[in-house]
Amino acid sequence: MTLILLAVMLSALTCVIAWYLAIYALPVMVAVETFRLIHATEAGFLLSAFAAATAALLSVGLVLMVLFKAENPILCLTARAIFVIPAIIAGYAIVHGVTHDAIESAVALKLLCGTAGLITGIAALMNLNGFGELAPQA
Repeated sequence: MTLILLAVMLSALTCVIAWYLAIYALPVMVAVETFRLIHATEAGFLLSAFAAATAALLSVGLVLMVLFKAENPILCLTARAIFVIPAIIAGYAIVHGVTHDAIESAVALKLLCGTAGLITGIAALMNLNGFGELAPQA
């Protein structure tokens, strides 16, 4: 019983951490994958890091540009999904990493991790909507 309580408390703590870091999920995932791709071509560490940083900035810039300029609601919804899905994956993974040894029931583990992923995705969406105040008024 105490192990389950500890798992729930650690899950709550990781959700709080993920809540504050959810806005960085898309650029971090893009940067990591870009670094891995460029570094695999034997381009060198500095060039790979520069390409990763550039890709991360461009990913966020592209999502924000689409949200600020697009009039098509389907395009805006797609941009929001592109921004939120990495946060959902990160929230799920962080809680699964903390609690997979403490919770024996696979169903309870999936429910807890899924809830954490949903909370993290909501946090990313709320943070993304906070950028709406920066949009130029037409």
